[in-house]
Amino acid sequence: MVADKTKKLKVSEKGENAEEIDGELVLSIEKLQEMQDELEKINEEASDKVLEIEQKYNEIRKPLYDQRNDLIKSIPDFWLTAFLSHPALGDLLNEEDQKIFKHLSSLEVEDHKDVKSGYSITFNFNPNPYFEDTKLVKTFTFLEEGTTKVTATPIKWKEGKDIPNGVSQEKKGNKRAASDVSFFTWFSDTEEKEDLDDLIHDEVAELIKDDLWPNPLNYFNSEDPDEAEEDDDEAGDAGKDDDDDSEDDDDDDDDDDEDE
Repeated sequence: MVADKTKKLKVSEKGENAEEIDGELVLSIEKLQEMQDELEKINEEASDKVLEIEQKYNEIRKPLYDQRNDLIKSIPDFWLTAFLSHPALGDLLNEEDQKIFKHLSSLEVEDHKDVKSGYSITFNFNPNPYFEDTKLVKTFTFLEEGTTKVTATPIKWKEGKDIPNGVSQEKKGNKRAASDVSFFTWFSDTEEKEDLDDLIHDEVAELIKDDLWPNPLNYFNSEDPDEAEEDDDEAGDAGKDDDDDSEDDDDDDDDDDEDE
């Protein structure tokens, strides 16, 4: 009986404290929310400061980028080589694109004045037999609703030179499928994508903006992956030949020992 009374007493005490515990929990959560709101304000301020600094240094970098572009113009096929040596962007240039890229004189990436609102990528070409334009610009504008507006210079192809699917119309009888990869197919694609997995234009633009543009010399100087593979194969074959020659020499030595 004593045990029963003690048990009832504990249950009773738990019931009386339940409301008090719930009240303390609510207060803790409310205080936690206030702290999180304060942290969000600080994070927003930090983001704004980072953007201000980025804008400042964009202005400082601009003259050097201009000087770099002038110097690059004196190096034959610089941008073509840099693109082809890039592990992802290289796959975007088919044979016809590569011929056109020989006329690419400079590339520029420029953030909008409000850095977080978007950027543009400009491709400057020398006069060439493929299109009338010497300046092609693709612009990405980030809208408030979270979507991206994409615009691109309409390419004025010269007669018989247009590359709608990445292959010149001169190549009759050897046209590629419409799904074939081409730089100019990507450049001209400004349609809004519904499938988040189908945002190739964003991926390509971001690679150019954040990877290739900051230091294209890294890729211009890098070894062609195909050539590197061939060199490895040749080195492997040479090593194998050396091993075979060594084994033959050992066999000859053994024969000499037996004769003695």
